[in-house]
Amino acid sequence: MPTRAGRRLSRRSPLRRAALGAGLAGALAAGLLTGAATATAGTTAAAAAPDIPLANVKAHLSQFQTIANNNGGNRAHGRPGYRASIDYVKGKLDAAGYTTTLQQFTSNGATGYNLIADWPGGDTGSVVMLGAHLDSVSSGAGINDNGSGSAAVLETALAVARAGYQPDKHLRFAWWGAEELGLVGSKHYVNNLSSTERSRIDGYLNFDMVGSPNAGYFVYDDDPAIEKVFKDWFASRGVPTEIETEGDGRSDHASFKNAGIPVGGLFTGAGRIKTSAQAQKWGGTAGQAFDRCYHSSCDTTSNINDTALDRNSDAAAHAVWTLSSGATTPPPGGGTFENTADHAIPDPGTVESPIPVTGLSGNAPSGLQVGVDIKHTYRGDLVIDLVAPDGSAYRLKNSDWDSGDNVVTTYTVNASAEAANGTWRLRVQDVYRSDSGYIDSWKLTF
Repeated sequence: MPTRAGRRLSRRSPLRRAALGAGLAGALAAGLLTGAATATAGTTAAAAAPDIPLANVKAHLSQFQTIANNNGGNRAHGRPGYRASIDYVKGKLDAAGYTTTLQQFTSNGATGYNLIADWPGGDTGSVVMLGAHLDSVSSGAGINDNGSGSAAVLETALAVARAGYQPDKHLRFAWWGAEELGLVGSKHYVNNLSSTERSRIDGYLNFDMVGSPNAGYFVYDDDPAIEKVFKDWFASRGVPTEIETEGDGRSDHASFKNAGIPVGGLFTGAGRIKTSAQAQKWGGTAGQAFDRCYHSSCDTTSNINDTALDRNSDAAAHAVWTLSSGATTPPPGGGTFENTADHAIPDPGTVESPIPVTGLSGNAPSGLQVGVDIKHTYRGDLVIDLVAPDGSAYRLKNSDWDSGDNVVTTYTVNASAEAANGTWRLRVQDVYRSDSGYIDSWKLTF
């Protein structure tokens, strides 16, 4: 396959790619581009997420503290406190109706465990996944790092069950082992996914330290659509945020990001020092670490900022409800069906966006209209197919040398051999590295 070096010297310098990425994120943040959380003509807004009770989240932290106290003072990989923590979380999820899987791996001569919990229902071809590492360091109970993220994700999962929530997309929750030894558990999970299974994960959201006592409010900026969901939630409550940089590549989201899966998440700070400007924005103490007990024996239940823990838990639930529902309702009249949810395109890799079609009779027309709106910084990289309910693929666009941005057009497909009803998919493949984008929306007009 030919390289692209010669065709992008003038147009695709690293600075230009950075500027394009910043412009894309800025447009999303400014509301100039429409995401899954926005109701448009013919769609239904996502149901509001329930409030996550702070008392429930703190009750999980108390259990983690008790487990550590009863098991040598920690919940570290290979120690009995970690297995007891896994058993506690699994018991809660099993009782709530989740399908749980305990995944084993070996690290440093000891057996480790990941816990995966799937909520029944939803489109398993479009998975929204949340996760947090459950292990502590050996020097303490690890209540902020990372009992806080683990408890927030657990209580969000339990809120899904209490609400009897039936999302359009499939929900999966995870608790990782041996993160403190180098993201071992999450790497094991991702490395054991097939390429098809990876492509089905629309986004992975990571929560690693969300109750730091001298808290900041940091949002991952890896995926613009996920970032926007979190930023909008905090902005609606008058809480300023900053881009997360302290944990870049240091928590479990990196395992997913390196595999081309869109990632996002929240963080309240670790060992870095809070500046005067940050203290003025968020309160707390300038000149001190966000968490003075980071990786220390004093990381106990007294090392938690209740306000930060409450806000981040509610933000996690908001992201679940927003990213997993309300994307595929047809407009009145029945002739046009649209999906306005953002689907990040792996670089390189493949993503599919579904549209369920119901209420029509017979076959699709010979002039089926396929309208696409794809934001991408080098459209020549993209191969686009329409996939019919029976799996037949209709090529809309091949890769080429076109260095322009975005694909915003309507294709006409002779789909008269296909039943109209069923789940149609837009499949987009990025066949080269270096440029990125996402499916903004697409629609079918019968």
